[in-house]
Amino acid sequence: MPESAPTSDLPAVLAGPLLRRLEPGRLVLWLVGSRELQLALRLAPAGQASRDYPLSDACQRLRIGEHAVIHLIDLHLNTPLPEDELIAYDLLVDGHHGIADWAAHLLYDGATQPNFVLRSRIDNLLHGSCRKPHHPSKDGLLCADRLLAAPHAANERPAVLLHSGDQVYVDDVAGPMLRAIHQLIERLGLYHEKLEGAVVDDSADLYGHPASYFHRADLLPALKSNETLRERFFGGTEKPIFTSSNADNHLVTLAEVLAMYLLAWSPTPWTLLDSDAPQLSAEDAERYDRERTNIAAFVDSLGGVARVLAHLPNLMIFDDHDITDDWNLSAQWEETAYGHPFSKRIIGNALIGYLLCQGWGNNPDAFAEPLAGTRTLCEQAKERGFGSPAQDRLIDELMKFQQWHYVLPSKPALLVLDTRTRRWRSERNIKRPSGLLDWEALSEFQQDLLDHPSAIIVSPAPMFGVKLIEAVQRVFSWAGHPLMVDAENWMAHRGAASVMMNIFRHSRTPRDYVVLSGDVHYSFFYEVKVRQRRNGPTVWQITSSGVKNEFPRRLLDTFDRLNRWLYAPWSPLNWLTKRRRMQVFPHIPKHSKSGERLWNSAGLGQVLFNAEGQPSRVFQLNADGSPRTEFIDDRDEVAEPNEEPKRV
Repeated sequence: MPESAPTSDLPAVLAGPLLRRLEPGRLVLWLVGSRELQLALRLAPAGQASRDYPLSDACQRLRIGEHAVIHLIDLHLNTPLPEDELIAYDLLVDGHHGIADWAAHLLYDGATQPNFVLRSRIDNLLHGSCRKPHHPSKDGLLCADRLLAAPHAANERPAVLLHSGDQVYVDDVAGPMLRAIHQLIERLGLYHEKLEGAVVDDSADLYGHPASYFHRADLLPALKSNETLRERFFGGTEKPIFTSSNADNHLVTLAEVLAMYLLAWSPTPWTLLDSDAPQLSAEDAERYDRERTNIAAFVDSLGGVARVLAHLPNLMIFDDHDITDDWNLSAQWEETAYGHPFSKRIIGNALIGYLLCQGWGNNPDAFAEPLAGTRTLCEQAKERGFGSPAQDRLIDELMKFQQWHYVLPSKPALLVLDTRTRRWRSERNIKRPSGLLDWEALSEFQQDLLDHPSAIIVSPAPMFGVKLIEAVQRVFSWAGHPLMVDAENWMAHRGAASVMMNIFRHSRTPRDYVVLSGDVHYSFFYEVKVRQRRNGPTVWQITSSGVKNEFPRRLLDTFDRLNRWLYAPWSPLNWLTKRRRMQVFPHIPKHSKSGERLWNSAGLGQVLFNAEGQPSRVFQLNADGSPRTEFIDDRDEVAEPNEEPKRV
């Protein structure tokens, strides 16, 4: 157990509260304290007297370290709260210390308490993905902070903030962030962990090893059979065309993953740390110093970020970087990653972190069994640390778990898809990309859609995207290298794509779909008319990415121009690749100068809906503070009725 500070030297609340799933009769919140807190929730709907709700029976506490306890709050109310009205709230610690006392950064100017609104229907939402702390762009969540700070009526508040993947990057970590993680582990006494299959025996050896910063590949045993794992998790190898894999600081232990969440969502843990750098080579020290500037800017923005998370309901789903890059991309990937105890533990630890910090708050009713296993693990860790057989059993259970997806009984219905763990594996070649949902998951998806007039679907990977980029992916997949270009998309697996199109054409599924996606590090808006069904349906593909990430600018401009030229309506290539079952109409950014369809700016997406659940206006809120970008229907100039673009 590392030495840690006395409890009296630490703030009572380290991170949170985060508002999670909110309903008139049920409130779900998340926070982390430096000890087990006695909490009460004070609610004050507009025009009504406040009322206190003790949370002793509505709060699960999981101790993850000597001075760190996760609090999972799930309060059921006998009397439903009013909708479309401002509801002030406070969390009282030890009966009298309110948020103004222990987290004044969560309050907007002039406010004495934070607040929320329970919207009666989803007519306004925010969405985004891909928030990488050390990317040089500004934090897109501050766009929501500016919205909330401006005067607005309760019924103008976004109904929900949807985080559609890569809320954290456990596989791409800057040196200064990793240093902060290690300091926080020591400061809070987060539990150590025994490791199997690595050069180091436990987490203490890992944190102090010379290879712990920028060279974690060296911590795998020097066996020929491990070469694929080295490349998969720690290679730092260049990926042709799209991105570079910076996995050489990949998080390993459960304590590292949990510390990352605290540092990504709250400014408070950063106040407990110093700025000392680890001992590094000259080359690594230079990289560390370059990354330090971006991490400092990230930390400076965290007060506004935490304020947003405390004022809007936050719903989340994982994509690959929440766990590891290209997670479950192919059957071969799965065989390689899960066939070694060290890599399986790395993936499993990230999945436990997702369960505790993201997954549970989406749908608490689905997680009773996994939480029971987590509680057993945490209770045993008090005596022996992490790394027990209970941890391996929990990881096995989570890898078989099939309830990461969820459905909200909202208007329109909101369906959030798990496109990572229930994949349709290729039967012809294990190297080929898997379908994003298997047959059983697609069947369940169809059942959830039946008899709804309209639906909002969150798919981390866009269902429709850029033809040219996917053509490049197809070439690399055919050559046996899908990992090199992240070749995963809905159309890459013929069976999954065909079933999805049949679902859209089903007579009892919705007439209007809005598909919200991220992943690709640029934003776009396509309107897709599906044929072979009377009166529709229409699918609106709206992609916002990233919150704090961007595509290489010159490269994206090149792809955008080439795609418009190669797949124009008059192009023979377009006629050879078109699908006659649909029409696709791109909506262009209003600020477009030359007909560009792809918008490359970190920020958040905002969608406004009409009474029928159709998108009435679509914006990208730009993190750099420039005016918001609206996507407009300029169909006379840019319509390509025979084109079916697909995603990166």
